[in-house]
Amino acid sequence: MTADRYHLTVTAGGRTLLHGWWHSETTAHRKFAAWIGQHGDRPDARITLTDEKTSAVLTQWPQTR
Repeated sequence: MTADRYHLTVTAGGRTLLHGWWHSETTAHRKFAAWIGQHGDRPDARITLTDEKTSAVLTQWPQTR
Protein backbone atom coordinates (compact mmCIF):
# COMPACT_ATOMS: atom_id res chain seq x y z
CA MET A 1 0.00 0.00 0.00
CA THR A 2 1.12 3.53 -0.67
CA ALA A 3 0.81 6.73 1.35
CA ASP A 4 -0.94 8.52 -1.53
CA ARG A 5 -4.49 9.50 -0.65
CA TYR A 6 -6.51 9.13 -3.87
CA HIS A 7 -7.05 5.58 -5.12
CA LEU A 8 -8.35 4.86 -8.62
CA THR A 9 -9.50 1.39 -9.68
CA VAL A 10 -10.80 -0.25 -12.84
CA THR A 11 -12.82 -3.42 -12.30
CA ALA A 12 -14.64 -5.69 -14.72
CA GLY A 13 -16.23 -9.07 -14.23
CA GLY A 14 -15.65 -8.83 -10.49
CA ARG A 15 -11.88 -8.50 -10.88
CA THR A 16 -9.60 -5.52 -10.33
CA LEU A 17 -7.82 -4.90 -13.61
CA LEU A 18 -5.91 -1.73 -12.80
CA HIS A 19 -5.29 0.58 -9.87
CA GLY A 20 -3.21 3.60 -9.00
CA TRP A 21 -2.73 6.09 -6.20
CA TRP A 22 -2.07 9.82 -6.37
CA HIS A 23 -1.24 12.43 -3.77
CA SER A 24 -3.04 15.20 -5.70
CA GLU A 25 -6.83 15.12 -6.01
CA THR A 26 -6.58 17.19 -9.20
CA THR A 27 -4.28 14.63 -10.78
CA ALA A 28 -6.51 11.77 -9.64
CA HIS A 29 -9.58 13.36 -11.27
CA ARG A 30 -7.63 13.92 -14.48
CA LYS A 31 -6.55 10.25 -14.48
CA PHE A 32 -10.15 9.21 -13.77
CA ALA A 33 -11.32 10.97 -16.94
CA ALA A 34 -8.46 9.50 -18.97
CA TRP A 35 -9.15 5.98 -17.71
CA ILE A 36 -12.80 6.25 -18.79
CA GLY A 37 -11.54 6.92 -22.33
CA GLN A 38 -8.97 4.11 -22.15
CA HIS A 39 -10.91 1.39 -20.31
CA GLY A 40 -14.58 2.37 -20.34
CA ASP A 41 -15.38 0.21 -23.35
CA ARG A 42 -14.59 -3.03 -21.48
CA PRO A 43 -17.67 -5.15 -20.73
CA ASP A 44 -18.94 -4.50 -17.18
CA ALA A 45 -16.21 -1.91 -16.56
CA ARG A 46 -16.47 0.19 -13.40
CA ILE A 47 -14.01 2.97 -12.62
CA THR A 48 -13.95 4.31 -9.07
CA LEU A 49 -12.04 7.13 -7.39
CA THR A 50 -11.83 6.84 -3.60
CA ASP A 51 -10.39 9.11 -0.92
CA GLU A 52 -8.35 6.65 1.15
CA LYS A 53 -8.24 9.03 4.12
CA THR A 54 -12.04 9.25 4.50
CA SER A 55 -13.02 6.06 2.61
CA ALA A 56 -15.44 8.18 0.57
CA VAL A 57 -16.13 7.36 -3.06
CA LEU A 58 -15.49 10.66 -4.84
CA THR A 59 -16.79 9.60 -8.24
CA GLN A 60 -17.46 6.48 -10.27
CA TRP A 61 -18.23 5.49 -13.82
CA PRO A 62 -20.75 4.57 -14.90
CA GLN A 63 -22.87 6.62 -12.52
CA THR A 64 -25.18 4.62 -10.30
CA ARG A 65 -28.85 5.49 -10.38
